[in-house]
Formats: sequence, C-alpha cells, structure tokens
Amino acid sequence: MLIGSGGREHALAWKLAQSPNCDTLFAAPGNPGIAQDAELVDLNIADHAAVIAFCAGHDIGLVVVGPEAPLVSGLGDSLRDAGIPVFGPNQKAAQLEGSKGFTKDMCAAAGIPTAGYVRYDSKASAMAGLDAFDAPFVIKADGLAAGKGVIIAETRAEAEAAIDDMFGGGFGDAGASVVIEEFMTGEEASFFALTDGYDVVAFGSAQDHKRVGDGDTGPNTGGMGAYSPAFVLTDALQAQVMDRIIRPTVAYMAAHDMPYSGVLFAGLMLTEEGPKLIEYNARFGDPECQVLMTRFEGDLAALMLAVATGKLAQATAPTFSHEAALTIVMAANGYPALPEKGGVIHLADATDAKIFHAGTSEVGGQLVASGGRVLNVTARGDSVMQAQAVAYAAVDKIDFPGGFCRRDIGWREVAREGASGSA
Repeated sequence: MLIGSGGREHALAWKLAQSPNCDTLFAAPGNPGIAQDAELVDLNIADHAAVIAFCAGHDIGLVVVGPEAPLVSGLGDSLRDAGIPVFGPNQKAAQLEGSKGFTKDMCAAAGIPTAGYVRYDSKASAMAGLDAFDAPFVIKADGLAAGKGVIIAETRAEAEAAIDDMFGGGFGDAGASVVIEEFMTGEEASFFALTDGYDVVAFGSAQDHKRVGDGDTGPNTGGMGAYSPAFVLTDALQAQVMDRIIRPTVAYMAAHDMPYSGVLFAGLMLTEEGPKLIEYNARFGDPECQVLMTRFEGDLAALMLAVATGKLAQATAPTFSHEAALTIVMAANGYPALPEKGGVIHLADATDAKIFHAGTSEVGGQLVASGGRVLNVTARGDSVMQAQAVAYAAVDKIDFPGGFCRRDIGWREVAREGASGSA
C-alpha cells in the first residue's frame, strides 16, 4: 500500500505497478492519476489503527509512505510495531526533516559540512541573534512547513519581518522555533540515498527549481520543476557526499538508537569548499521523485522491501537510464499564496511525455485542480535540452486556463549543454 496523494506518489505508484513483485497495489487516499495504477482506498492516514487494520485485512506485505507528515507523526513506528514492513523512517529518525534544528545539531556533532547556524526559541532572542549574521539572512522555521518554511531575507528589515511572521504563527507550529543560518553561495543540487539503517546505496541526483517565476524569481515554492541527473554533481562530488555527509549521518543515527530506514534526500550547496548540506528530507522530493522514477530501471518494490526488512546489502544495486529526465510543474493561478482551485483541465490525448497528477480531483466527470501544484509533465531525452523540448511540447497541448508554469525548467544545464554543443 502506498500512502499519499501527490505527484510524488503518482510517480511511485506508476513505478511500483511495473514491479513483478507487486501483484496488488492500494493507495490511500490517492488521486485520479494514481487510480490508473492502483486501487484507491478511502482511508484516514492519520488514523494509524485504521491503516494497520486495512493492512492486516488485505495481506499487505509492504507499506510505502510518500509524504513527510505521516512519518513525523510516527506512522512508521505504528506499522513496524504491528509487524508490517514499511519504507520510511520511524518518528525519531524522521526528525532529520521534522526539525531543522535537530539536523543542524547532528551535523555539528558528526562533523558534517553545513552552514553555520544558531537555534532560537523566542522572538526576542532571534531578533538579537541577527547581529551575528550578515545579509542576506537565511531564516528557517524549525518544523514542517510544506517546503515553504525557508526565507532568504536580503535586508535586516526583511529578516525581522520573517522572524515576526514565524513566531507570530504564520507557519503554524513549525515556527515555534527558528534557525538562522549563514548564507551559502554556490549551485544547489539534490542527492538521494537508500538505507536500511546500516547499509547505504546512492539513488541518483536531480536539480529542483524552487522559485515560482522564470529566472528564479519570486517566492519559494514546493518546487516548480526538476531534471535528473544533476550533471553538476560529478561522480567525484557524489563520492564526497556519500563519505562526508550520507554515511556519517547513517552512522550517527544508528549510534544514537534511532536507525534511519528509507530514503535520505540531501539538499546540497556546491560551494568552493565542497558540497555542504542545506537540509535533509525524510522522503523523496517532489518533483524530484518524478524524474528519478522516470529514469530508474530496476524493481522498485523489491528494492524498497529490501530497505524495509534490513536486507539492502543483498539487493540488486539501483540502475538508471543514461537519458536525462525533466518535469514541469503546472500550478494553479495564485500559487504559492492562494491557488485558485476548481479550474477544469483537459489533458492531451497523446504526447511523448508522462503526466503525473499532483493536485487533481474529479468533479462531475471532469478533471479539476484541487491543489497548488496540479500536474507534473515529465519527459526523457538524450540531453536535458531534448527532454525539456518534449516536456514543453506536451505542456502546450494541455488545456488548463486556470494554471501556469515556468518556461525555463532546466535552464542551468541547458545553458551548459548549449555552450558545450552536446545537445
């Protein structure tokens, strides 16, 4: 059974359904796109007893938890206590995403390269703490904020406004504690690894586009598009990431009686001093998952079960297509502030791209937008430039007047390819 309802979960469902080891796939609660690959279950995923009862009644051999909130709330613990294999960390281990302060403290203790920081538990101390940092200021809500809890403040006034908003409840409970970090310069990249708590393997790279507007302008979002692999993250740099960031993290968590099992998603800054950890996520990225699954060539169910049962060392190593993949997020007008829901969508009958549903529902037989990020239009190609061209050709065939997208996803790599003449 797959837990979740977004674009990440549609990509996981699509890949899990291809597995010869998966004879029946359920999804709770799912979405209209996921319904193409799985049987949807009307289940309250916050009700752990109900999830366990369903699993027991349907002979579920593996639960894959897609989003972060159920992990942070302890769904993994509940399932494991009931003897049900689960892909995703327990509650204590999920603090790597659930508390930015926890992760920064772990980095300090384990010698993992990251930005300098200070944690603050009150508005007054955070305001005073700004004195120790230079602009631009990086202000982070400590808890889960749906990918929007990071503010890059160009001025002291903007930083103070962000702190005021966080402690004033603008991010709910996530802003009860705040982390202020030094601003790092470099190019960002996403790196993924799978671990059963002790053994660990690399699982690809990607580059996300967080800003809502072309040219990386406007407010941060949950992600407006991505491509994979992130060629800027060379084999040598990936080896550094594994040795200096991923393996020390896995070792630290195991040594402190909270072994981490699942996918570790490391957001990285490629600085002049080498890769540094920006933050961890305790699940696949969204929309990075869409491009990873488009390139992954192995048996996802078998690999996830090996992670869930502590047998990663015996599993077949992950393999990926040599082709690049690129996904474009089509969002509802007004996103990320106040997305307009209910807009009717007419999908193209035939394109060379795969369309993953993120925030959709069916109303009166029509497909409509029900979230901020609505569709993920995903394509492969011999280069990022080619994948980009195929994906945008598909976007242009979709009738969604209530939505928009960035028109420059993959721009950094496309520019590099153009300069090298590789595309």
